[in-house]
Amino acid sequence: MATSTANDKEYKSLVGCVTDPKTDAEVREKIISARIALLLKAPFFGNLATRLEVINADKWCGTAATDGRKLYYNSEFLKTMPAKQLEFLIGHEVLHCVYDHMGRCGDRDRRLWNIADDYCVNQDLVDQNIGEKIPVGLYDTKYKGMSAEEVYDDLYEQADKIDVDNLLDQLIDEHLDGEENGEGAEEGKDGNGDGKGKSGAKPKISAAERKEIRDEMKEAMLSAAQSSGVGNLPKGVQRLIGEFTAPQLNWNELIQQEIKSVLKSDYTFARASRKGWHMDAILPGSNFDDDIDIAICTDASGSMTDEMNQQIYSEIKGIMESFGNFRLHLWTFDTECYNAQVFTPENIDEIMDYKVAGGGGTDFMCNWEFMKANDILPKKLIMFTDGYAWDSWGDPNYCDTLFVIHGSKDIEAPFGMTTYYEFEKDKVRA
Repeated sequence: MATSTANDKEYKSLVGCVTDPKTDAEVREKIISARIALLLKAPFFGNLATRLEVINADKWCGTAATDGRKLYYNSEFLKTMPAKQLEFLIGHEVLHCVYDHMGRCGDRDRRLWNIADDYCVNQDLVDQNIGEKIPVGLYDTKYKGMSAEEVYDDLYEQADKIDVDNLLDQLIDEHLDGEENGEGAEEGKDGNGDGKGKSGAKPKISAAERKEIRDEMKEAMLSAAQSSGVGNLPKGVQRLIGEFTAPQLNWNELIQQEIKSVLKSDYTFARASRKGWHMDAILPGSNFDDDIDIAICTDASGSMTDEMNQQIYSEIKGIMESFGNFRLHLWTFDTECYNAQVFTPENIDEIMDYKVAGGGGTDFMCNWEFMKANDILPKKLIMFTDGYAWDSWGDPNYCDTLFVIHGSKDIEAPFGMTTYYEFEKDKVRA
């Protein structure tokens, strides 16, 4: 189901009004010219735009739309659109594909999700100087740098104060949202009801097709990024590229790796290294018997369930038991820190009985204030959180920090290292 039809109410009347062949040919030439302009000025957008098959959709589409493989358009809507604004519109469709906005909605309110998508996409296009912003399109600088999930949350919180219908009328395209698209439509290959290159019905997208499209777009995006240079891409696209190209480690594997990295910098002359003996030199050896001193804090603002905490603590217990000596500081936080305990090899089993306290707002900085007030200087701080910091993310200069974020992979900490936690049901160590 397309939950919005046009960027302005007058365009809704265009649906079903098929133009003459001459007008349509002129519009297609405009689209081709706009894609060439993008290839020359913004290769990333141009390369991805040229892979979309251009389909006239006058019968059902009031503006433009994409399913990830095709660019659908209404010829009446495009025939008077300035060339620069058409470049902006095509870039808009490209980013909907790149960010997989169709597949990320989940069980969110579809109308608010589509509004959030457009705020994010239009901000990226303005930041990248892609064409000229279409005046009616949604745009608010307060959402700069935010993910669609973050924008959605803000819209949801103020839903009773905003005119949702008015915002929907400012969407510059139609959003094709899932399997229900095309319900009751004419049959025809690839959604082309008349089989003659014009789309007679909204395309129907199955879950399997959406996955295929997502995989195709991932490959195309990586190729386009390589040809244009990652530094020339929107920040959100850069994060995606990083996720696709970085080694994929599970969150618990990365934690174990990060804890092991602490050992690499611990040396002592009490255990000399054999490597220097043949040179009549005494080199320091690794001191694996000293305590591994780390701290773990978990967000207790309400975003993490008891089952998630149980899984986290069981995994941490298993990781720590693979080392000899260690000292693990553990506490929970919201706007304050609670139930601080220290675990060692002697009492690590008790971590499975640890009680989570808190449940208010969220203030990341309270963790650093707590550590400083209690003379805790860990070699590694590991924070489990949903990533929604109230203000500051913390003190980047105090200690090495690993943020383990659940809920959204679009959020990245401004310092330290970021990885992502996914709850695996029934995976709890004995």
